[in-house]
Amino acid sequence: MAPSLAATAERISASEKSFGFLRAVDAMRDLLADDLEAVNAEILTCMDSPVALIPDLAGHLVNAGGKRIRPMLTLASARLFDYRGDGHIKLAAAVELIHGATLLHDDVVDASALRRGAETANIIWGNKESVLVGDFIFSRAFELMVAAENLSVLKVLSRAAGVIAEGEVLQLTTQKNIAATFEMYLAVVEAKTAALFAGATRSGALIAGCGARKEEALESYGRNLGVAYQLIDDALDYAGRETTLGKTVGDDFREGKMTLPVIYAIARARPAEKTFWRRVIAEGLQESGDFARARELMQRDDAIADTVACARGYAESALADLSKAPENAYSAALADLVATSVSRAV
Repeated sequence: MAPSLAATAERISASEKSFGFLRAVDAMRDLLADDLEAVNAEILTCMDSPVALIPDLAGHLVNAGGKRIRPMLTLASARLFDYRGDGHIKLAAAVELIHGATLLHDDVVDASALRRGAETANIIWGNKESVLVGDFIFSRAFELMVAAENLSVLKVLSRAAGVIAEGEVLQLTTQKNIAATFEMYLAVVEAKTAALFAGATRSGALIAGCGARKEEALESYGRNLGVAYQLIDDALDYAGRETTLGKTVGDDFREGKMTLPVIYAIARARPAEKTFWRRVIAEGLQESGDFARARELMQRDDAIADTVACARGYAESALADLSKAPENAYSAALADLVATSVSRAV
């Protein structure tokens, strides 16, 4: 039987509530310490190039930190099924490189100035440089996929990379579009965020040779976790703190992104308020105090609370997926990651 979200969250003490997710990430990092050290070494090797700008810019991204959630999902999914080889190291490194490349491209597209509490590469070196180094990192990721010598895994991760790119383009069609629906938003989240989570978990299960049924369960776990994680991120853009997020609060608002809190707020707005949303999102004409006003409207109409509730639903589904896997230290760590990922907004 799958543990419920509430039952899993009970293992988190009240004093850890606001930092429960970081605790769960640290616990998983400790569990996978040797594997992660090997992954980091692989990543550093991949960053090497005689073109000095490449290791400098890529090193800035790597050294900026990051929780390494996606590669840990690959490692934990392989170890979950008692995998004893080392192929999961290359796959986990490939997953992190795909993620890193998309971050470089994202920051250029979104004109972001801050990531993980530090200036973004596009601000330091420029947009052209960030895009080209992102392309280099993508190429290294594919080299690692090939080196793993597993055609099925190559298919899963290469497809995930393609879906992420589709999600980026799809997001452009919803940006500033106040007619965007929940379904349109979910399609973006499933492509931009959840696809790599799902690819990370399925690739780990695949290389462990656990069988189709369990591979599909781990893929579904990753996808549901990815959606829940992104929903909470979108809620925190209106309800969080910059020290917690590692980015500027309100970035989504300023960029006119149609995230779920905005979709809910517009759907529930009174006639005069719809004019406000049209001005600040569709037209991008924002004034001092508009962000505070947007947050007030969201709080009044439960837009943020319902976004968190939606995330909890996906988290419950992720735990149900995990019930199809063996019970061990790795499944417990994966369950904790789910429960605490949604507790970030509590």
